Amino acid sequence: MYFLPKNHLRFIFIFVGYQLFLTTILHAQHIKKEDVVKTMRQVADWQVNDWDVNQAQTPKWDWTNATGYIGILEMGDLLQDNKYHSYLYNIGEELKWDTGPNRFYADDYCIAQTFIGLYLKKKEKRMINKFIALADSIVKMPHTESLEWKNEINHREWAWCDALFMGPPTLAKLSIATGNKKYLAVADKLWWKTYDYLYDKEEHLYFRDGSNFTKRERNGKEVFWSRGNGWVMAGLSRVITDMPLNYPSRHRYVSLYKEMAEKIVSLQQADGSWHTSLLDPASYPLKETSGTAFYTYALLWGLNNGILDKSKYWPVVMKSWGVLVSAIHPNGMLGYVQPIGWQPEPATPKSTAVFGVGAFLLAGAELYKYIDKNNVN
Repeated sequence: MYFLPKNHLRFIFIFVGYQLFLTTILHAQHIKKEDVVKTMRQVADWQVNDWDVNQAQTPKWDWTNATGYIGILEMGDLLQDNKYHSYLYNIGEELKWDTGPNRFYADDYCIAQTFIGLYLKKKEKRMINKFIALADSIVKMPHTESLEWKNEINHREWAWCDALFMGPPTLAKLSIATGNKKYLAVADKLWWKTYDYLYDKEEHLYFRDGSNFTKRERNGKEVFWSRGNGWVMAGLSRVITDMPLNYPSRHRYVSLYKEMAEKIVSLQQADGSWHTSLLDPASYPLKETSGTAFYTYALLWGLNNGILDKSKYWPVVMKSWGVLVSAIHPNGMLGYVQPIGWQPEPATPKSTAVFGVGAFLLAGAELYKYIDKNNVN
């Protein structure tokens, strides 16, 4: 069992009281579009201000920031607010529209999702030219190596489940931008290679990477990481979005999505969150917001696209949105984000990270669409 240090306890008592207040207000008043927008702006503006004041904690092309950019871009699209687009455009200009230095490492080219999204608005070809050249190289690679976790395989193949958010949606979106189907074709091929290696067909969950196959949690269960499977479900949603309705393997993605959604819902905790260890939540008893936000986003996406049943899944996301809102500090900082990692670890009220913010904004955008479409008030 994980215990917090004593010096954290006073802060937690105060913060939990604030959380309970927010959660009570949320459930008493139903969820309104204007409240969703207000909360999204609060969280996004805190993050932008933190970047401006404290600078990014990782390079601007890094996957951590790239995930934040994706959420900010979606929010800017939803609200038709050019200030967010302009902020991201300036980052692209600073980076000269280039991805990270490890060319075939999916984490390092996740940022191209934002480049492509901005290109689709501005149609400045220079915004995607460098990624097109990189994507052409990815297409030409043989992709015949085993995904066994050794020899820096992650710098050449999608050998860890997080990569299914970083890589496939980026290539699928490039197919939309260029009209060239080869980028979606290679994403499709490599998605199922990773599926065959990391997906547990009995638990309906992904191992983070091959090093976890023999690991066990304290209760003897296999190790399935919440944010890791959140990356996958969010990646599934984004790939299917940019996949033609008649694409030959689309039905496989939808089937996998529904199978995972069914499993994930069964693992939701009483407060509406998911803990960092999916099959041993008692080992890390506090809620965790990055995995919870990715699940909220993915499940709402399924509701908005007619894939999931409203009577079953809407109550789930209403609870999960409530617990996400309860994790926001008065200044807009999203707490309870598990720090950078690759396995279940604890989160605390004060732990935050930009990828958690990105996931939260994605969830908020889908929630807004759902409320708007279904006249929820």
